[in-house]
Amino acid sequence: MSLTATWGVVEAGVSRVLVKEVGSGVDRVVTCPGWAGRQGAPGVRVRAPAARGGSLGAGAADGKETSAGVEVEQRDAGPAESARANRRWWDGEADAYQDEHGEFLGDADLLWCPEGVRESEARLLGDVAGKDALEVGCGAAQGARWLVTAGARVTAFDVSAGQLLQARRLDVRSGVAVPRLVQADAQQLPFRSAAFDLVLSAFGAIPFVADSAGTMREVARVLRPGGRLVFSVTHPVRWVFPDDPGPAGLTVRQPYFDRTPYVEVDARGEAAYVEHHRTLGDRVRELVAAGLVLDDLLEPEWPPGHLREWGQWSPLRGRLLPGTAVWVAHKPAGLPLPG
Repeated sequence: MSLTATWGVVEAGVSRVLVKEVGSGVDRVVTCPGWAGRQGAPGVRVRAPAARGGSLGAGAADGKETSAGVEVEQRDAGPAESARANRRWWDGEADAYQDEHGEFLGDADLLWCPEGVRESEARLLGDVAGKDALEVGCGAAQGARWLVTAGARVTAFDVSAGQLLQARRLDVRSGVAVPRLVQADAQQLPFRSAAFDLVLSAFGAIPFVADSAGTMREVARVLRPGGRLVFSVTHPVRWVFPDDPGPAGLTVRQPYFDRTPYVEVDARGEAAYVEHHRTLGDRVRELVAAGLVLDDLLEPEWPPGHLREWGQWSPLRGRLLPGTAVWVAHKPAGLPLPG
């Protein structure tokens, strides 16, 4: 069956995905190859300058602060609350996000970070032709679309239906369709074990899930022996600074070792956006505990002549401290498959 970009809802315990046959306009529910009965982008996920944990005042006695009209709480947020909040936030912001950043991201390009590192030059994934690739937290699937043009067999997912709708629109505009798009939570991947040669994420899902260690275990599960993982996130050192691209963003405001999530709450007091901090050591331990081997950790330098600001990323800050960490790891060939 020939399919357009797949878009469906995959909840816990559901292995069926809504797909559309090319040229027919008919939606069908099917079980797709590589998916099992198991249960949030890469538009680079970057908050506005006045948001995220770095904007919290270290001296806020009650753990709350108002940021750009949003009440911010420094408190725990579990897996379900984080996923629900971020799904709703990205559903509401998807259009504006793509309008603001779409030109820099490209319709079919894999951008690893605001510093401008692109896979077409960096080749962190190696030769992708003929490989089964999974993009985690794909947003509008720009990176997945680049993989399609490079000859990979691609599946991509995001927690946000709004982002996936943007992906369908870009499929049409670019003329490059991602074969399988799925709505799912990165903490429980709806794919069978050892289904992929490559797993990648460019600022997608990993900073937004409460159980990032569980996500690493899930990634290890769906990777084939010898398979590669590459993901980029905000460099952990940025957590201590306000999300300000100017001089104010160079003053430490909170402890690096404070892992309390950054939570924005709405008028009803419900979490509307959640971001989780992990130190460099935390990330290493999560990879090792999942049975993965760390091959490289890249800290891209700000390139000369690159003047574009993106949230907290700017030439001023980029010249002084890293803004992105790109992790490269693999699953050892001898690692046994889950029982």
